[in-house]
Amino acid sequence: MKENGFGIVGAGVIGALHAEAIGLVPGARLVAITDVVPASAKELAGRYGCAAEPDLDALLARADIDVVSVCVPSGLHAEVGTKAAAAGKHLVIEKPIDVTLEAADRLIAAADAGGVTLTVISQHRFDTGLDELRRLLDSGALGTLLLGEASTKWYRTQGYYDSAQWRGTWAMDGGSLMNQGVHYVDLLRWCMGPVSEVTAVCATQAHQVEVEDTALAIVRFASGALATIVSSTSVYPGFSQRLEITGTEGTVIVEDGRIVLRALRSGPPGPGQPGGLPEQAAAAADAAAQPGGLDPASHAAQIADLLEAIDQGRQPSVTPQSARDTLKVVLAVYESARSGRTVVLSA
Repeated sequence: MKENGFGIVGAGVIGALHAEAIGLVPGARLVAITDVVPASAKELAGRYGCAAEPDLDALLARADIDVVSVCVPSGLHAEVGTKAAAAGKHLVIEKPIDVTLEAADRLIAAADAGGVTLTVISQHRFDTGLDELRRLLDSGALGTLLLGEASTKWYRTQGYYDSAQWRGTWAMDGGSLMNQGVHYVDLLRWCMGPVSEVTAVCATQAHQVEVEDTALAIVRFASGALATIVSSTSVYPGFSQRLEITGTEGTVIVEDGRIVLRALRSGPPGPGQPGGLPEQAAAAADAAAQPGGLDPASHAAQIADLLEAIDQGRQPSVTPQSARDTLKVVLAVYESARSGRTVVLSA
């Protein structure tokens, strides 16, 4: 595999995480960073020994950049990504793909037109526990799926939302489900299949923002299985993200990417991975209470998958369509909460 030069657009908390992750990937080299605040780009570039470009056009003009990581506010993902795709750059888009389906479709179409490979960050699919859960599902070890639960009970202060004008807005950010809970919505859908309908309520309880800080939803899947989704940024002091999958043959529970319970008819019950990696557990606890408290290893694994996909001429493991499907579920939750009705998702 040839060396791939990376450029990062957005020098905030997530941009720094991408810089860290790129440094962990063989065949990846961070070339340049840009930000609408030039001083932020220079500071982050100085930390990672790369160039700071004055604007997006300058970064995209560099022939030594093959892949662009888009780490700007969510409502700008398609705007930046379409420009990068037109410049022939492969794309790593932070979650979510954008905040509207129209924007997601524009971005996907631009990547197709530009002949570039696009992935949207869903790094928890690469966590050890999710990899094992996926194998159990694929082997049929859980039997027919019956029930799921995706829970994100995190804590963010008002200061977090006040730290940038775009935070907590519908146009640029979305609420607790779009920003924080979207990862485990993706995992729930990835494990249990297409969603057919959503019934939800949302509330803004503990913060002065225009979006929700708590979302609750009941989900029905095309298979007939059911699930619940809980997402909040109001739960002090912040707890592990949790995914439960139950089938006719057993249950698996994942917390922050590690299997904490595995109870299958076909084998002895066990706690799964009780030890885990201390640094991963510590990073997960940090993320529950503050932005940026994430281990870069899973991001690095997804970036490595993208480079392999480019090299092999295949789709990345996290496809643009799957990211769009996850966004569709989040938007259905919001629509149901606004209308007070069940939302049926078209195929």
